[in-house]
Amino acid sequence: MSVTADDVRRIARLARIAEPTDRIDTLVGELNGILSWIEQLNEVDVEGVEAMTTPVKFPLPQREDVVTDGNCRDKVLANAPKTDEGFFVVPKSVE
Repeated sequence: MSVTADDVRRIARLARIAEPTDRIDTLVGELNGILSWIEQLNEVDVEGVEAMTTPVKFPLPQREDVVTDGNCRDKVLANAPKTDEGFFVVPKSVE
């Protein structure tokens, strides 16, 4: 698979990137280089190789999924410009 100058212009237009015309040929070469590297990776024999999500197998720490208020209401409200009975007071936005 190879990329043409028209492909680069189309991709740039779809991505809303204003790419100068003098850079189009450079981008064609760079993208074709990337695609050829990917094609080389496709030639690697991975038969029997298990898919890997991390190079080190270890169980992730788990904690009980419990909803809490954090026990720091006063600290949080200390930063608020205005509070009332333990709640933030915000200006009315819809009339």
